[in-house]
Amino acid sequence: MSTHYQHFKVGIIGAGTMGAGIAQVAAGYGHRVLVYDIENSAIDAAIARTRTALDRLVEKGRIEPARANQLVARIHGCTALSGLAQCDLVIEAVAEDLEIKRRLFREVESHCCEQAILATNTSSISIDALAEDLQRPHNFLGMHFFNPAPVMKLVEVVSGAVTGERAADCVYQLARSWGKVAVHARNSPGFIVNRVARSFYAEPLRLLQEKAASVETIDLVFRESGGFRMGPFELMDLIGNDVNYAVTESVFNAFHKNPRFQPSVLQKERVDAGALGRKSRRGWYDYSNNNSSSQAMKKPLTHSHFRPQSMVIQGDIGVAGDLAARASEAGISVTGQAGSGSIRIDGVNLMLTDGRTAKLLSEQWGSEIVLFDLAADFASTSQVALGFPVNCGQPARDTAIGFFNALGINVSIVADSPGLCLMRTVCMLANEAADAVSQGVCKVEAVDTA
Repeated sequence: MSTHYQHFKVGIIGAGTMGAGIAQVAAGYGHRVLVYDIENSAIDAAIARTRTALDRLVEKGRIEPARANQLVARIHGCTALSGLAQCDLVIEAVAEDLEIKRRLFREVESHCCEQAILATNTSSISIDALAEDLQRPHNFLGMHFFNPAPVMKLVEVVSGAVTGERAADCVYQLARSWGKVAVHARNSPGFIVNRVARSFYAEPLRLLQEKAASVETIDLVFRESGGFRMGPFELMDLIGNDVNYAVTESVFNAFHKNPRFQPSVLQKERVDAGALGRKSRRGWYDYSNNNSSSQAMKKPLTHSHFRPQSMVIQGDIGVAGDLAARASEAGISVTGQAGSGSIRIDGVNLMLTDGRTAKLLSEQWGSEIVLFDLAADFASTSQVALGFPVNCGQPARDTAIGFFNALGINVSIVADSPGLCLMRTVCMLANEAADAVSQGVCKVEAVDTA
């Protein structure tokens, strides 16, 4: 094989959305690309989709028409796996079915040269299971793109138990030469992202099942307070509830039904009802009537006319310390004293959630404790979620809500549940990431990047 991987001939197995996207990426960096599918019509459709996507970029002035024409001209089709014989790298992007993938790889390996690298774009199937019947498993690995492949930067380069260093390094460097952010990972259920990200969906689904908050409230808190581009339910609708549920089920089974990966019955109900998300015009939100924006943009907020004159910072309030500066800027007198980490206003104590419930803390302290959720940046956040103990009096509610309103922060109310919304989910994400590193799935830098 040529050591100059920029001259590789790249084969793609599967002319679906992902296969076409990967083909566009490779062709965009000068490679001759062969797309395999059993039907010429599927190949023609894939090339047509690529043409349409590039035409949009031309219209926006992002690429020149001549470059778009050159890119499309580099993509060719074949309906026999033997047509991939001269490829240096073959990437499989077909349905998530172990036996189908195994059969394809066994056949394509029989046609390719001994140095050819075979890669799977699987998101959840074991690399070792796919390599089991191969004659040259040291040339086999995972090259996991994210959808849409031309846009998403991350590529997970996943090594199986016998994947050779040469193959892994070659694919890593190739992905980087394609403008991607590549990370190395060891074969493990879900690899990096689909393992760690389970908590991003699982915890909000549990909150919903516990009736702690509505879909709209959870998404709002994640976007406006957590700084995520989309809330978990919006993202599930974008991905497809069927796809998201299938990945969760795969990871759950691969981890021998560890309860932290347990699929949600609520999502299964959506799948069974055909409420798959945007692609079915119905999911957690209603997308009918060509409505491209979901109801998640509506803000379920609570307001209070109460405005505090002073506040006391009792002890260290950690990452919420920036609230003191915002209070001073809002004209609220701020003083400090020793304590166990709370904000005291007119006899009401506000605390950043630490996993204990407001009910438990109120009983321990002998006074009403109001919990507020984590925010990505308390210096700038425009949103926060509050949790009140059961039977919390209206004066305490008004005091807590009014305090945040005075700082220019909108308030959403969630039930008094351990960790509320963001803190609960972010802690689970961090724990899973740390677990992946401790088990040697990847390095710290890789999990943070991913």
